[in-house]
Amino acid sequence: MRWLVGWSSTAAGAAGIGSAGATGPDGETVHPVGSQLLWGDPDPLWAVGDWRPDEVRVVQADPQNRIAVLGICGASDEQLRVGLFAARGGALRHLTAWPGSYTAVVQVGRRVMVCGDLAGARPVFYTPWAGGTAYATAALPLADLIEANLDFGHLAALLAAPDVPAALDDSTPYEGVRRIPPGHALILRAGAREIAGYEPVASLAVAAPPADPDSAVDAVRDALVEAVRARLSAPRHVPDIDPGPVPGMGPAERRAARGMPVPGIGADLSGGPASGTLALLAAGLPGMPGTVLGHGTGAGERLLAVTFNDLAVRGRESELERAGTLAANPRLHHVVVTGGEETLPYADLDGPLTDEPGPSLVTAVRHRARLAAGSADHFTGYGARQVLDAHPARLADLLMDRKRRHLVRPVAALAKADGSVLVPARVYSAARKLARTPYRAGLEALAERLLHRRFDEPGGAVGASLAALTWARPGPAARWLTGEALAEVSVRLQGATHRFGVGPGQRPGDYRARAALARHASDLRVLEQAAEIRSQRLHAPFLDNQVVRACRALPEALRVQPGARAEILRTVLESSGVADLPPGWGAPSHAPAAQAARTGLRVAANDLMALFGTPLLAQAGLVEARVVRKALRAAAEGEPLPLDGLADLVSLELWLTRLLARRGTCWTGTPARARAVPAGITPQRNALGAGATARRA
Repeated sequence: MRWLVGWSSTAAGAAGIGSAGATGPDGETVHPVGSQLLWGDPDPLWAVGDWRPDEVRVVQADPQNRIAVLGICGASDEQLRVGLFAARGGALRHLTAWPGSYTAVVQVGRRVMVCGDLAGARPVFYTPWAGGTAYATAALPLADLIEANLDFGHLAALLAAPDVPAALDDSTPYEGVRRIPPGHALILRAGAREIAGYEPVASLAVAAPPADPDSAVDAVRDALVEAVRARLSAPRHVPDIDPGPVPGMGPAERRAARGMPVPGIGADLSGGPASGTLALLAAGLPGMPGTVLGHGTGAGERLLAVTFNDLAVRGRESELERAGTLAANPRLHHVVVTGGEETLPYADLDGPLTDEPGPSLVTAVRHRARLAAGSADHFTGYGARQVLDAHPARLADLLMDRKRRHLVRPVAALAKADGSVLVPARVYSAARKLARTPYRAGLEALAERLLHRRFDEPGGAVGASLAALTWARPGPAARWLTGEALAEVSVRLQGATHRFGVGPGQRPGDYRARAALARHASDLRVLEQAAEIRSQRLHAPFLDNQVVRACRALPEALRVQPGARAEILRTVLESSGVADLPPGWGAPSHAPAAQAARTGLRVAANDLMALFGTPLLAQAGLVEARVVRKALRAAAEGEPLPLDGLADLVSLELWLTRLLARRGTCWTGTPARARAVPAGITPQRNALGAGATARRA
């Protein structure tokens, strides 16, 4: 893991913060383990972890004005200096408009500004500490710093309503550690904190001009090309030197056995449109995008393209064929990684502790097998579906804009998939109802559903679309939670209706799409940590700020059409000089993923039964072990249960197990080493119910 951590004190020298560490409320001096100091008193900043030299840049105008950028950033030093001066006047958005994926921290006198990203893949956390505020790009270091206990209300909301920002609010799994919402910045003034949004707010007085589809797609192309070019312009990296030969193994085999990536740049090539677009763009841009000369393929200019072939589950033959056709490009070096039952979901329940829990913990071994054959810098297509596709709730947005005719094609596609003539009327009625439902009423309806355990939803593609035509809906794991846990989440939702609402001009479809993007980006962050290969960096250009902005500017009428994502990416490639895409480009294939999950449940049934023998989730009062074991057995036998809900339960139990088995800490110093959840989980049978009663009072 890599993160930055800093501190803002109430007054210069008040808490004894300096380059050697920080003095806590009890007089102890602590500092981050494995850190490098970027700047010192009175508001220090550290970079922690295995950062590359080119990933940490500090530009200083004078001793009181400086900017640090951590990550991949396409801005020059002069542009960083201009951004620093703009931030002095409050123009924080300027700091987020450069190509790449990075975190920017600006210090202007005693004012510190930390910018999060739009998607949520590079979040910012904060907590009060020693009379000031500590901040970091990871929650666990702050939890260690304050010895935080678990926030059981947040964990309950994570299972009951993971796609509802109002249920999670700004909480984290750790009590006292808070998260900055995507699209916001943390501003600290001598310890006092403020959270400010840096994106422009839609006006209620003047309607936005209609977006031109061609110009919007051109903007997406330009943003993607710049995002890829920012990675290609960075220095090439060669992993640690090969320690020596192994009898019977060649260099590539030794590297894979030791978990070392191939030097240079590569990309996923799954056969889908997102990974294919990035691989072809990276291979087609001028320069030498691929492996370093003298390493790997020896071609130097060829980009390593990795395809995963699941031998345990069939159904992706057409995608694999398309990947092979794309790999015929002479600037690509194609590698196919095969996996059997050992790479199924749930196959390996051991792994590293991640900053937060996420569903991808159960599939980490699957991704690690693919990434082990990848490059030191590896492109992935994660996030394309969330930023380009239309959430079903966007149909209500079209009705609000009086664009009914644009509903014809998506509704007709649903009717064709279902085979019923009643589908158009049902979908139109649900979209119309959502368009007329206030946000507060939507949250109250969800709170009522959770309280009375109403989780039944229609099945199939039409059923999923109808269920998504709401402001908020229960999570797939909610049906297995205890009544106390559901009551706690219900109270959180009812309180949220009085605390805040959606922003001015916010539509239900746009709101749901942003929430889905934030959850996906958060899970990708968990995946990066759980499947991490030493010396490797995963790149997800679709989650870059500028790409997210360009995709949000796409007209909804274009976005809701069937196959819109594939057509947009086809246009991006064709306008970039890449043509002759294989037949079936962009055809969806979700069935193999569900089949792999069910097969993995069946193969790992004994291990999962042991995991939920005496689960920590039951000790916390969130589930009953008997209920979860029954659901796991039923799903393994083929009953139609929500598999993603079971993945949520298993991943959270795995995360809790790893967290409590941990013995280290992110801080060192005297007299004691602080650690999160120092007392473990004590039985919480009535804790959630008591918390709900207190909130009502």
